[in-house]
Amino acid sequence: MRIALGIEYDGSRFHGWQAQQPGVRTVQTVLEAALTRVADHPVRVVCAGRTDTGVHGVGQVVHFDTQAVRSERNWLLGGNVNLPADVAITWVREMSEDFHARFSAVSRRYRYVIFNRTVHSAVLAGRVTWTHRPLNAERMHAAGRVLVGEHDFSSYRALSCQAKSPVRTLHLLTVERHGDFVVLSVHANAFLHHMVRNIAGVLIAIGKGDRPVEWAVEVLELRNRTLGGATAPPEGLYFERVEYPPEFGIPAPFLSGFPA
Repeated sequence: MRIALGIEYDGSRFHGWQAQQPGVRTVQTVLEAALTRVADHPVRVVCAGRTDTGVHGVGQVVHFDTQAVRSERNWLLGGNVNLPADVAITWVREMSEDFHARFSAVSRRYRYVIFNRTVHSAVLAGRVTWTHRPLNAERMHAAGRVLVGEHDFSSYRALSCQAKSPVRTLHLLTVERHGDFVVLSVHANAFLHHMVRNIAGVLIAIGKGDRPVEWAVEVLELRNRTLGGATAPPEGLYFERVEYPPEFGIPAPFLSGFPA
């Protein structure tokens, strides 16, 4: 049978999502180890979207195939008992074989959270990106609007990105201030490697006043990553949600306590 899971994790102490060589702590490695114990056979999971070192997940979705007969409750409780405190399974669903965590997804959402005040936060370290210089969220929002739509995002992807095409469709990009927090929300059909962090880097420079609002579209039109802006730190980035066709019945992520 095919099982789908909702996964939540604090990426601060992980070397990203993807399993690597032995001894390197990744989210995939600890999740597969936990599920293997419940299934009593080796389990390999497929995720909706890989995240980098230091990036968090509140709405990650994975699937795996198994011959082990367990209730959804047993997968949920048994998996969580065997997981470290910085990873949690939030829901479990038995799925049809035509469901695929990655290829069935129609869109994905990320959120980038900036803590913007003169003094850093001791309790939010590792969970937000701190910028002490004042940011103008209205300028950042105006600059980001030109990126909405289908574009060649070569200037906004990592040089090491392995995607076959740099073309992606941004459905939404907003920047809002909530007190000391400046929050960038991005919704797209799919994302390139470092795409959100590179967009954030450009918008932060614009928000500080170091660059004009028009710089975001100028970078886009260059189609050259080496001429783009800085890559923003990973700490403020959250993999927020994956959308699927409604027939799969995938639950929305639980976001209580999530940065505004």
